[in-house]
Amino acid sequence: MLFRLFVGLGTDGAVWNHAVLSKNRDRLLNSDVAQHFFAKVNRLAKRFLSDEHFTVDGTLIQAWASHKSYLRKDGSGSGDGANFHGEKRSHETHRSTTDPEAKLYRKSYGKESRLAYLGHALVENRNGLIAAAIATTADGNAERDAALLMLQAKQKERSRRITVGADKAYDTRDFITATRTLNVTAHVAQNDNGRRSNLDRRTTRHAGYACSLSHRWLVKKAFGWLKQTGAIRQVKLRGLAKVDWIFVFSCAAHNLLRLPALLTNQGKPAPQPQSA
Repeated sequence: MLFRLFVGLGTDGAVWNHAVLSKNRDRLLNSDVAQHFFAKVNRLAKRFLSDEHFTVDGTLIQAWASHKSYLRKDGSGSGDGANFHGEKRSHETHRSTTDPEAKLYRKSYGKESRLAYLGHALVENRNGLIAAAIATTADGNAERDAALLMLQAKQKERSRRITVGADKAYDTRDFITATRTLNVTAHVAQNDNGRRSNLDRRTTRHAGYACSLSHRWLVKKAFGWLKQTGAIRQVKLRGLAKVDWIFVFSCAAHNLLRLPALLTNQGKPAPQPQSA
């Protein structure tokens, strides 16, 4: 009875065929509904979104596939993939039979490799809302390439310069040059461990540089919610298109759940520090 009341069916009304729900589910997964929903949520939150200062980062999304499915493309090799120790595996010679678009990837040195995708988010620095989101296949250049795509979309038909904070992985000559072309000031953490950083005092001497780096935790907080409460720690969908769908939908849900608190606190004076 409660279900009938929830969906608007009368007590004697005929329940629709289950195939209607299955058909609509496939239509939802195979369309750009997630991006439209995400854009609609951000239009509702426009007053709380900064349009000048952002932070970008990527996170690992574990694919719905195991190491056992990562076999040679030509079908050679013995066994079922369970014992792969001592075997050299690469994207050129191996592929997952469960999810062919998933790539073997590790986020940092010392970590184990996983079949995974990468989720990328552009977070504004005022309230930590996600301004743009995209999922890609996992490779060494994906984070920087996705960041440039999101920044390019953000700067479309705009002439005002914006800033973007990021970690050391974004401190490359190509990324810094590309952001300057997009009229974006890159406030990335300097990677000067055994090399020379691509940022110099022309950027780092400004107070805004330190301010941008101090807001990098906002994107980590969003990723924490997406993995703990959302559904992106390990997705239960296969294929890049569906992984991108669930990642963008989860980012929209993150912003939507933040809105009630932001609306409640709107107009309240900021707390003042108490004197000793």
